[in-house]
This record gives sequence, structure tokens and C-alpha cells, in this order.
Amino acid sequence: MAAHSFFSTYPPTLPHRFRPPNSTLSIHSRTAFAHRNLHTACIVASLRPSAHRTYSPAPESDHCSVLTKFLDSFVVLITSVALSVSVFVTDVDSAAAFVVTPSRKLQTDELATVRLFQENTPSVVYITNLASRQDAFTLDVLEVPQGSGSGFVWDKKGHVVTNYHVIRGASDLRITLADQSTYDAKVVGFDQDKDVAVLRIDAPKDKLRPIPVGVSADLLVGQKVYAIGNPFGLDHTLTTGVISGLRREISSAATGRPIQDVIQTDAAINPGNSGGPLLDSSGNLIGINTAIYSPSGASSGVGFSIPVDTVGGIVDQLVQFGKVTRPILGIKFAPDQSVEQLGVSGVLVLDAPPNGPAGKAGLKSTKRDTYGRLILGDIITFVNGKKVVNGSDLYRILDQCKVGETVTVEVLRGDHVEKIPVVLEPKPDES
Repeated sequence: MAAHSFFSTYPPTLPHRFRPPNSTLSIHSRTAFAHRNLHTACIVASLRPSAHRTYSPAPESDHCSVLTKFLDSFVVLITSVALSVSVFVTDVDSAAAFVVTPSRKLQTDELATVRLFQENTPSVVYITNLASRQDAFTLDVLEVPQGSGSGFVWDKKGHVVTNYHVIRGASDLRITLADQSTYDAKVVGFDQDKDVAVLRIDAPKDKLRPIPVGVSADLLVGQKVYAIGNPFGLDHTLTTGVISGLRREISSAATGRPIQDVIQTDAAINPGNSGGPLLDSSGNLIGINTAIYSPSGASSGVGFSIPVDTVGGIVDQLVQFGKVTRPILGIKFAPDQSVEQLGVSGVLVLDAPPNGPAGKAGLKSTKRDTYGRLILGDIITFVNGKKVVNGSDLYRILDQCKVGETVTVEVLRGDHVEKIPVVLEPKPDES
């Protein structure tokens, strides 16, 4: 009766140890728990007395055995499905690991730099300097690259501007555009004193994109600049920096004549950048990258660019006349150090050919007397009222004059000062 009382008072809900697991448990745990509870319920049912029939444990056991087999099959099915789902999810997760996530959104200044490069790159060209060399054994004449540099498209007529030292000594020149198409180039003209040259290629107009030309007169130290070129043969390279100085002066690599009002920048300029454009933040041309100050030959943070205001006038003359008409006095003068040793300031005239402007005007040359003693020539101290301390000052003043203009040259002759009018003439090879 005790057993009967226990089973007859079996509550409708299972005790705590028979309750299904929480929803947080896995499907395998729930299924296994259900299987165990159902098996227990079958045992309970087989032992419970019935008022309508005699006690017969065998049929109840068979019935539970069928349910147990069915539940076993169901558990196997559910486990298989669960494993398949888990494998699928694992594959999806592993595949998602190889999906490239989009890059972060660029900042405003980065977008501006990217846009500037994309818009101006088609205007920048790659220049290859070819020289003729004769093979020592076959005596065949070969063209070998002896250097490379940069340049930029000036107009739709195919004119390309670069540095003179990029093309110096070339027997042939080749220009590669941004789309990698290559053309033979012809030299239109060059200005050795300012290190500027103009080339021309016969390319379709739709492939030529002239660079926008800006102004260099209103530049300020600290404003951003961008240099595009081909350093070390790496085409279309962008470097950025700021204007670190203005009104610098450098000497021409070809003639030694000073170039005034040069822009100094800390944008990286390396061999191969020569002739490339220096741009402002609007993408306008403000200079031609021409030189660097570096003991090693690589960028040291001090680069120089010829201002576009100087370049513009030179290019216009080269395109129109094939040469630059620049006035000269027609003299040879002593090195500045020699004049300093004499304790005077100015330009000492060593030679004034009689057929030159200074010789015609009567300037005296330095010479020796019959005893070999040195007789100093005229020392130029002023030109048009502007003080002349050295050769750079003289060149700077003459750059502001025109051919045919009469200038007043003030000289120290012995122990007295004379003022001599001189009519400026062009160089003999430019007349």
C-alpha cells in the first residue's frame, strides 16, 4: 500500500529532478533529458494498478520499449540535424573571416590630396635621356639611357616643359605619358641660365592635358605644396610638404648664373624629380622642381623650385622664338673672392672685348704693363643707381633690363668714379 500510495499521489508535474532543462541548455541536453523522463514515466505506468484490468506488466513493458526505440531514433535524427547546423555555421564564420572589410572613410584633407593627385597626374610626363654610344668591338652606334627626369604638359600643341639639365647632352629624347604611351621628343629651345627647356611631341590632343598654371608672386611660407615626379625611375610619385622659404638664390647647373626668387620646400625631391611640377593646394603650378641641397644626393628636406612667374616668360619666348633674348654687358669679371682680397666691393672687369657693349662704351679691362705689373680694370659699383657688390647683383639687375636698353654703369677707375652709358646687347649666339 505504501508503494501504491506513492504512485497514486504522483503529481501532474514532474519533480524538480525530472523537469526539462532551461532554454539556455543545448538541444542535446534537452533531448537526452526528455528521453530519460519518458523512460521513467513508462516504468511508473507499468507499476501503477488499474481498476479496469488485471495487472499485466509485459504489455506495458513492450509498449515502453517501442517508445524507447522511437525516442532513440528521434534523438539520433535531432543530433544529426544539430551537427549539420553547427558545421554550416562554422563554415559561414570561417568564410566571413576572409571577407575584406571596406576601408575607413578618408578625412577631408586626405580626399583633397587624392583628388589633386588624380587630376594632375595626366599632366606629368616621364622623360628619358638617350645618348649615342659606339660599341668598342662591333663599332655599332647604340642609344643607351644616360638619365631620366620629369616634365609636364604646357599646352595642347604638345609642348612639354622640364629642366635643361634633364636633357643636356642627349642625342634623343623620349617622353612617356600617364597612359604609358611613348613619343619621340624634339627640343624647341632652352635657357641654360635659368635651367628651363621646352620639348615638343606629336601626340593626339585628347591625350594631352595641360597643367593649370598658377601665380608665385603671392606665395607664403608655411602653405602646403605638392610635388609630382619620377624619383629614381618610379613614375608618378607624390610627395607633400610646405613652403619653407622664399626668394632664395641658387646657381644654374649649366652656366653658374644665379637664379633668383627660388622657392624652398621640404617636400621630398630626389633625383628624377627634376623638371616636375610643384603645385599648391588648388592643384595649380607654382614652380619647377630643379635642385636639392644634400651632401648625399638624396632628399634632405631642402629642395628648390624655379617660380612659375619666371618660367612663364621664358617658356613663352622659347615657344615663339626658340630662344631667350637676354641682355648682357659683354664682359668677363673676376671671382668675387679676388675682389674681396683687394678690399673693395663691386665687379672687377677682367676683359671687355672692343666689339662688345662694354668695350664700345669704353670700359677698361685688367692688364699687365711692360714690367708684368697688374693694372686693375674698372670696378663696377652701381648700375642704374643700384648697388653692385658681386656678380650675382650684376646678373640680377641685368635680368630686369631688355635688349637695346641703355643703362648707366658707375665704375671705380683708379682713385676716381666715372659714369658710363652702355647699350645692352643680346648674346652673340642669340642674335
